[in-house]
Amino acid sequence: MTDPTRLTAAETAAAIVSGTLTAVEVTEAHLARIEAVDEKVNAFLHVDREGALARARAVDEKRERGEKLGPLAGVPLALKDIFTTEGVPTTVGSRILEGWLPPYDATLVQRLRDADIVVLGKANMDEFAMGSSTENSAYGPTGNPWDLTRIPGGSGGGSAAALAAYEAPLAIGTDTGGSIRQPAAMTGTVGVKPTYGAVSRYGMVAFSSSLDQGGPCARTVLDAALLHEAIAGHDPLDSTSIDRPVPPVVEAARSADVKGLRVGVVKEFAGEGYQAGVMRRFTESVELLRELGAEVTEISCPSFDKALAAYYLIAPSECSSNLARFDAMRYGLRVGDDGTRSAEEVTALTREAGFGAEVKRRIMLGTYALSSGYYDAYYGSAQKVRTLITRDFEKAFEQVDVLVSPTSPTTAFPIGERADDPMAMYLADLCTIPTNLAGNAAMSLPCGLAPEDGLPVGLQIIAPAMADDRLYRVGAAVEAALTARWGHPLLEEAPAL
Repeated sequence: MTDPTRLTAAETAAAIVSGTLTAVEVTEAHLARIEAVDEKVNAFLHVDREGALARARAVDEKRERGEKLGPLAGVPLALKDIFTTEGVPTTVGSRILEGWLPPYDATLVQRLRDADIVVLGKANMDEFAMGSSTENSAYGPTGNPWDLTRIPGGSGGGSAAALAAYEAPLAIGTDTGGSIRQPAAMTGTVGVKPTYGAVSRYGMVAFSSSLDQGGPCARTVLDAALLHEAIAGHDPLDSTSIDRPVPPVVEAARSADVKGLRVGVVKEFAGEGYQAGVMRRFTESVELLRELGAEVTEISCPSFDKALAAYYLIAPSECSSNLARFDAMRYGLRVGDDGTRSAEEVTALTREAGFGAEVKRRIMLGTYALSSGYYDAYYGSAQKVRTLITRDFEKAFEQVDVLVSPTSPTTAFPIGERADDPMAMYLADLCTIPTNLAGNAAMSLPCGLAPEDGLPVGLQIIAPAMADDRLYRVGAAVEAALTARWGHPLLEEAPAL
């Protein structure tokens, strides 16, 4: 029998429905895989073995009773450790929440439960989702299954690495400036940032509230679409949630037809700083779209050049505000409370001990940008740039249906290489940040391996808000054509494992 860990999510669900496999067998196989390889990968911060097996048994009991099972019933999933999960540790990759057991489920977690998806555990991440490499986790870096000495991308490197290491066929990530798409690009997996507000943020620990967005991660475009459909939809508990029907993402993924579709190549996402192998695979992908019948044109979005600077004012400013709640008074870590210190001293000692260097850096940047006398010069100006970027997107989408670019300027770099160079680290999100500032939808999918290092390269597809189905239509077409030509990059064992 085929190893259950090698099946796609769609294949796994079909096998459970047919009785070829039980949900418990599938879950046990993935738990065994985690036990075998995760000591090297460090994709998981917490494995909920008992909870996962209990949910798997419930799925099998449903099937035995003849109840209808959903499209992903019994399929295992790795959950980024940024979503509150009742009774299960939620650390956000930080010491300041070490040991905290949330009293409630995030809306996204509840929807996973409603879909009978089996959550295996919580995936490693950069602390409070601040980073581009998953080196900023308080619990150690995650390794890239293609080369364990390299980063898996960030901040959701644990979710992406779990997919690439066959520890789970599905994962959930969050994307503030590219933290779903960039790890997908660097691990040869599929990651989707839905339209802002399309997936509930209730129960997702906030980094930058106007940018954060949860979304699906998988090894195939269809699997990502099935997960997207399960988690998306209006939530009255989230004031930013969009009250509109979920776009037909699964139908689009199954159609995989781009004939007559207008595709724009973003002029600004090329040039100095881009790895030669990345650009080679991207150029080949654009030619492939032409061969598949798409109409390809070059599009200029001049304000995109200012996106990185605007993002690193807006995101730290919102982070400074959001993280003020971690004050040692309500939950999480408390340091120095010996009866002799004031509340202010305990708060200061706790934040000093509980936050890592990158989180402190961003809190200080944001506090400075929001301070009296600097607000208009920095934060206010960044918001004006954000408006210009949104207008560039609007003009572009009057001419084309989707935009394409490389997901990341380079392949995965060695762990530690950029640790002392924040600007070099921030540049890893150069291509992904504009989409977060505008709130559009975007996807990264594998488009081959860079010839100089044999590491995965990601193709980014960007669609207008609430046109998420276009991502899946284009992504599925590219995936099918590339698989037919070269084989899927993850059908074979990732080299490091």
